Amino acid sequence: MNTKISQKDLNKVSIDWLYGSQLSWNYERMMGGGYLYAMLPVIEKLYSEDSEKRKAMMKVHSQFFNTTPHMGGFILGMDIAAEEAEGYKAKDTVASLKTGLMGSFAGVGDTIFGVLFPTVFGSVASYLALQGNAIGVVIWLLVNIVILVFRFFTVRIGYHQGVKLVTSMSGHLNALTNAATLLGVTVIGAMIPSVVRAPIVLTFETGEVSLNIQETLDQIMPMLIPALLVGIIYWLLGKKHVNSTRAILGIIVLSILLRVLGVM
Repeated sequence: MNTKISQKDLNKVSIDWLYGSQLSWNYERMMGGGYLYAMLPVIEKLYSEDSEKRKAMMKVHSQFFNTTPHMGGFILGMDIAAEEAEGYKAKDTVASLKTGLMGSFAGVGDTIFGVLFPTVFGSVASYLALQGNAIGVVIWLLVNIVILVFRFFTVRIGYHQGVKLVTSMSGHLNALTNAATLLGVTVIGAMIPSVVRAPIVLTFETGEVSLNIQETLDQIMPMLIPALLVGIIYWLLGKKHVNSTRAILGIIVLSILLRVLGVM
């Protein structure tokens, strides 16, 4: 095709994907509307002379699509490269591309941007903030700015390095996902004794003998109660009728009751 996608077009797609990827999110097509919105500049440029092809490609790009927003730009870039090279002939190719990659990219993106970064940097930032240190807020802002910049360039990377990203780097992406999962679990375990507080103040007294429950538990295992609380909540969240909101409310009610009873 004579028409080529310019750097300005790629930047436009990146910006539209940044703020429009989930604006029309729904249970029928999820991010399909956002994907179409981001692709509109490319569709208008590549199929400006044929309204029927333009309508057909708009239908293709409005179909069901769902992945981690941070990784969707890679798929957009590969899509643009395929359509620029083959035009309307790439219709089935890009449909298969979206279907085949959105799930695997979501697995990588959810682990890194949904678990790893919030767990590591969010925990450090919140812990510093709880100590009255403003650096915690700065860290969290900087991390999100870096992520935003990364998201902007994903379309460009997918456009230029799409095939390499999926083939030669697939093993590296799997290794990165596994490492991120392990690091996230490690950080959560390390943050439990620092952040979760559940001191037992109850003391048993018999005659002249008194037994401090908290000191006894510390001899068995330091921070035993916080570790048990986290384990129980994690177990409950796997149950059908328990979500994070109900778990938080349950902890609040339990804390109040134990405080009133003089246990904590």
